[in-house]
Amino acid sequence: MNGFSGDYRFPPYAWIGFAVLILAHALLILNLNGRHYPLYIMVWWPYILMVDGLVYRRKGSSLLTHRRKVFFQLLPLSISLWLVFEFFNVALNNWHYISVPPNLVSRWFAYAICYATVLPAIFETKELLDAYELFNKSRVPAISQSTRWYKPFVLTGLSFLILPLLWPKYCFPLIWGGFTFLLEPLNHRMGMRSLMREWEQGSLRTFFLLLAAGAICGMLWEFWNFWSVTKWVYTIPYVGWLKVFEMPILGFFGFPPFAVECYVMINTVSLFRKGRIWKELNFRYYFPKIVRVLLTGLTLLIFSFYAFQMIDLHSVASWRP
Repeated sequence: MNGFSGDYRFPPYAWIGFAVLILAHALLILNLNGRHYPLYIMVWWPYILMVDGLVYRRKGSSLLTHRRKVFFQLLPLSISLWLVFEFFNVALNNWHYISVPPNLVSRWFAYAICYATVLPAIFETKELLDAYELFNKSRVPAISQSTRWYKPFVLTGLSFLILPLLWPKYCFPLIWGGFTFLLEPLNHRMGMRSLMREWEQGSLRTFFLLLAAGAICGMLWEFWNFWSVTKWVYTIPYVGWLKVFEMPILGFFGFPPFAVECYVMINTVSLFRKGRIWKELNFRYYFPKIVRVLLTGLTLLIFSFYAFQMIDLHSVASWRP
């Protein structure tokens, strides 16, 4: 047992998040249908604040109370990570956005604000499940410490990322696992947080927590998206007719591996950032900090602007009147 006392005070920002969530759902009950307020922002940011507060209430520490810098570092990384999948969607054509604001500035600002919630939502939910000791007693047979799995993992990851581009109609689900297989060997080899290393120690608890967090966030994404005016809709081959909210029911199976993929990708990113997201490493940098910050910021800005243009051109199905 982790010995969480659960007697810490609920932070003020969490109360604010809770109150805004109640307000957003009250507006839905009043049948306003999100037409006069940004529903996505009004539910996801308050959800993140509230869940962080619940984590603190249980553990006495959280991202926003003791790792605030880490939390804010996640926001641009969240935008960039999700935009990688938006690029894949240009070929896959699996989802589109409808009733999108026609004003470019407000539209791109909304893209950034919304995409910035992806990683915080997943990781805060995972931390909440961890705080309540879900899967705390789970054990699995340990695997031997070996690197023989590196090559098949990398080949599988490359296949999962290439095949959807070649045959999107048949292979589109594979992107929700490609980066996990491709990058996990690198994380393991370089001493970063690694799911396979945990398995070597007889535990897959982090893996299970991520799967559960992905499932929870996936259900909330689709539930809140369904009631929005500006939202995404799906055009998925073969199973698109059997839906829960806007999502074909089989599509919900993609959210758990997506959460695992996010975890693995962020661990890899931390390899190039002195391990600051998850684990402190002692890499040597050859450029001053201000140069690294400016180059990183400029790169992410250019990448995001180009990706936003691609979304406007290929993924927006209709504009708001």
